[in-house]
Order: sequence, then C-alpha cells, then structure tokens
Amino acid sequence: MKIYKNFKIEKKFQNSAIAIGNFDGFHLGHQKVINQGKLIAKKNNLKFGLLVFQPLPIMFFNKKLKNYRIDSLDQKILSSKKHGFDFLIIKKFDKKFSSISPENFIKEIIYKKLKIKLIFISKNFRFGKNRAGDVKLLKKREDFFKYKTRTISPLNKKNLIISSTLIRNKIKNGKIEYANKLLGRSWTIEGVVQRGDRRGRAIGFPTCNIDIKNYIVPKLGVYSAKILIGNKTKKKGIINVGYRPTFGKKKLILEAHIFGFNKNIYDKRIKIMLIKFIRGEKKFKNILQLKKQINKDIKDVK
Repeated sequence: MKIYKNFKIEKKFQNSAIAIGNFDGFHLGHQKVINQGKLIAKKNNLKFGLLVFQPLPIMFFNKKLKNYRIDSLDQKILSSKKHGFDFLIIKKFDKKFSSISPENFIKEIIYKKLKIKLIFISKNFRFGKNRAGDVKLLKKREDFFKYKTRTISPLNKKNLIISSTLIRNKIKNGKIEYANKLLGRSWTIEGVVQRGDRRGRAIGFPTCNIDIKNYIVPKLGVYSAKILIGNKTKKKGIINVGYRPTFGKKKLILEAHIFGFNKNIYDKRIKIMLIKFIRGEKKFKNILQLKKQINKDIKDVK
C-alpha cells in the first residue's frame, strides 16, 4: 500500500475508486463500505484507495477536544493495509484546507488532482467550507466531472446503526465488550511504557504505565486485558485507568499489571487490548485495603 500526505499521487493511482471519511476505528460499519467498495472497484478494474484526514476535523474545530479518537493514526494506517487498499491519502486538515468550497473540492481535488472515477461515502458525508457540500451536490456534478458516487447503507445491529459515535459512547460507559463486538476486534490502546513513581512495584504489583494521549477515555476503573509486547509476546493482565486517588494523583494514566511478567520494558511500545470492565475507580483508606482489592481484582480476572 502506497501512502501519500498530499494529493500528488502517482499516475497509476489516478482514475481509481476511493472511499472518503474519518474511518475512526475501522468498525464493522466501515468494513461493510470497504468490502462492497473493493468488489465494485475490482469489477470495474479500478485501483481502490482511501482518503482520511489528520487531525479528525471535529478535533481541528474544537481545540479543547483532546480525548476523542478510537484509534491512533498508526493504527489507522495498519488497518488500511490489512483491508487491502492500494493507496492511502492522509490529508492534513488545517485552516487552508477547511476553507475550500465544496465546488472547488470537487473540481480541484476530485477531478483535476485525483481524477477519481468512483467515490464511496456515507449518506451523511459532508465536505467543504462550513460542511456545505453533501451527497446531493456530489451526485449533481457527476456527469460534468466524469465520476460516479456510491453511498452504502449503514450497518445495523439490533436496530442500532453502527457508528464511531456509538462505539465511543460504549467505551466511555465501560461497555467494552459491546464496543468490541461493534469493532469486530478488541479495542486497543497503544503507547510507550513510561517511567513512573514505582508505587505498584513497591506494593507488590509492578505496572507498565502509558499515556492515553488522544484516545477516548474509557470509564475509569479496572479492566481485564491482553497485552502485546513488541509484536510477539502476548500476555494476559489487568489494567487500571484513572487518577490514582488513593495516592492523591491528578494525572490520568493507564497502568497495566501483566501476569507472569516482570521484565524491564521502559520506553518499549506495547498494545493493550481491553476485554472486560471489572469495577469502577475507588479511593482506599490505606495501602492495605488497596492491596486486598487488587488481589481480588486479579483473582476475578484470572
């Protein structure tokens, strides 16, 4: 898969089919669009690409919105490769780009630069300055700019439309098992192990600490998890997401206690797959109570 950071794509990827959107999470709904898009592109003997935006437009327009993403950009790139796209365009979403009129987006980008033949979008797709462009406008300009627009109906589960918004809400409310079903995989937070104050080790439960950064913050508390260290070592464990109120801390952090593992992996990248919500965050009167609860949590998870 070829990755581009602008619209200057190689000639072999022009006159292609392309899916456009945020694709945050690459959930089952996205996968439906991708799978149908691939089939139609193949039938028409076209290359198939993906156009996404960095940062997510909603985060660009709301500077205070920090913890929002289901996946990091690196995870999005990896998912794009797994789903078999021929090329990926990661367009920087900035003030200049957000000011392009819908008409110019179609004329200058879709028609002149990318020369797209087939466009796959959701029914609620909006584009251009003030989000004034929509599916109706894209269809209206099809004949003049020589492309076709395809909208694929959303995927429903139990009368709920699968969307990134729905999944974020499930994660925020601790419904991680439900979120994982909608994603078609375990929701995963990736990060570099940081050097902490070693309190976990001091009380007999060494942890790997990572910064949540721009990930959506799950319901604070304890979860069962699987941890991938490097790309080979997979272990089970227990994680805590919160502010560590027992120790009077104020910084949000994710701590992972990995079962049967006690190696030094500071500065190493790990992947933490959340499996099930165990309990909410608590403040304990003393360390003894905390240790007793951690032991119970570990027993429950195992």
